[in-house]
Amino acid sequence: MPATDTGSTPGAALELAPGLAPEPTVSYQLRVDGARHQVHGAWLGASLLSVLRDTLDLTTVKDACEQGRCGSCSVLLDGRLVASCTVLAADAEDAEVTSVAGLRPSGPARAVAAAFVREGAVQCGYCTPGMVVAVTDLLARRPDADDGEVREALSGNICRCTGYGRILAAVRAVQDERAGR
Repeated sequence: MPATDTGSTPGAALELAPGLAPEPTVSYQLRVDGARHQVHGAWLGASLLSVLRDTLDLTTVKDACEQGRCGSCSVLLDGRLVASCTVLAADAEDAEVTSVAGLRPSGPARAVAAAFVREGAVQCGYCTPGMVVAVTDLLARRPDADDGEVREALSGNICRCTGYGRILAAVRAVQDERAGR
């Protein structure tokens, strides 16, 4: 927020530059990974990503492009896969937000995460939380998804390290395990 310093002493009060109105702020509750979090005085235009990371300190949701193009910030919003940087946090007030940390540790996400490690689909790890959320979501909807469907489902997730071959192998490994192969 543009502001001017009104004094020369440390901690002096800040006031808005002439002609600027204060940014609108709101307070609300978010349900994230099964827990309620109170958000006080947040900028009305804050993205869900920025509130999760900067206000609630939930850093398993990664911040990369802030434009909805990389998938690093993928979460489930009422069970629907979204890029959290494209959702206003205040709009998520009545929704259930599930990050990779909130996926059931004994459920499909555990198998997906284990397959990522086993198949070498994790290198720098920055895209991994968003990839695990996206793959878990896909396999919940389409357990027998073919390679084309997997590629389509992951088209919104960018990985700059693996070349995707190892990620696809991890998805196939989870599918094979589930099918008893």
